[in-house]
Amino acid sequence: MRNEGTPIELPAPIAAYFAADTGEVTAVARCFIENAVVVDERREHHGRQAIAQWKAEATAKYHYTSEPLTVDRAGAEAVVVARVTGDFPGSPIELRYRFALERDKIARLEITA
Repeated sequence: MRNEGTPIELPAPIAAYFAADTGEVTAVARCFIENAVVVDERREHHGRQAIAQWKAEATAKYHYTSEPLTVDRAGAEAVVVARVTGDFPGSPIELRYRFALERDKIARLEITA
């Protein structure tokens, strides 16, 4: 647990993902390996091109910010709980981002409530 206002230390690929999250969709896609998988809202997106499309659709549909609150890391996997605030029903909400890392990129991301 962290004190409010104390930044958490995210692995570099995850920090890059959150830094790019509400920006350019290609910057988000570059955080992933070529054949990565993202699971969000019970839909799977395979590969960088599909991930860029997923991020473009989400960004067009909702305006939001995400603030990582906690990170639990075990080897090449990490779970980040983030507060997501925006113009969507139920805002703000805390979401769980389960990352699987491969070298310096994200291989898999599952986002759940």
